[in-house]
Amino acid sequence: MRFGACTWLFDDMPIARVVERLANLGYQGLELKGDLASYQAATLRPLLRDLGLPVLSITPGNDDLAYPDPHIRRQALDSYRLLLEFAYDLGCPIISCHGAVGRIRPLTSQCEEYAYLRQGVARLADEAQAAGVRIVMEALNRYESHLLNTAAQSRAFVEELNHPAVGILLDAYHMNIEEASPAEAIRLAGDRLFLFHVADSNRAGLGRGHTDFHAQFAALRSIGYSGDVIVECTASGPDPFTPVKGEGWRGELELYLKESLDSLRSHLAS
Repeated sequence: MRFGACTWLFDDMPIARVVERLANLGYQGLELKGDLASYQAATLRPLLRDLGLPVLSITPGNDDLAYPDPHIRRQALDSYRLLLEFAYDLGCPIISCHGAVGRIRPLTSQCEEYAYLRQGVARLADEAQAAGVRIVMEALNRYESHLLNTAAQSRAFVEELNHPAVGILLDAYHMNIEEASPAEAIRLAGDRLFLFHVADSNRAGLGRGHTDFHAQFAALRSIGYSGDVIVECTASGPDPFTPVKGEGWRGELELYLKESLDSLRSHLAS
């Protein structure tokens, strides 16, 4: 089990500085924001190699595989295909997938847009497997997405696809909102849980909210989870869609990242 952090948390900081900071904090890898206009695999590989930080996962842009307009869905599919190629070039094992973050209701019907999402992921699954990359469906809370909000919904989606390259991403922060028992949600995801995100109940660093991480890590051990754990906390402040929270946010973020890593190490040791 390796511990990484999202590069998204650092906003527009140059990727070389982000990687260096995470390495100095003691992280073992990173989740890369899938902004393919900002960097290329050929320039990232030596940087990551020199600092010993692999890319554990890649998070996509806000591409909408469930949008009713077929032209927009095709664009989203093309973007994911580029992301798969990028992941292959970096030796990254996982890319995440979700609906457009911030779209909290269907434009047509829930059933229709769910079917669009399923069709899009089904088209990508074989290509992902051929590239040695797995796709994880991220369960987001209802204030960020209308498609997959819970472990049960994500498990049902994955079982409908029935493809070995498609699994589940659960996030402690989102589970705090959606799940009656996050530990039971982890057990329900079971062997289809390919990636785990952590932030406390208030999306701050671990230990600054009321999330029972002891119970969640016990649940992870009970299902034999050996995947990576990605920290996705943010500094305090409004607007969940940006890490920039006002004066001093970078210092607060790095404090949270340090505290979170210390907490994760203690849970791993217990």
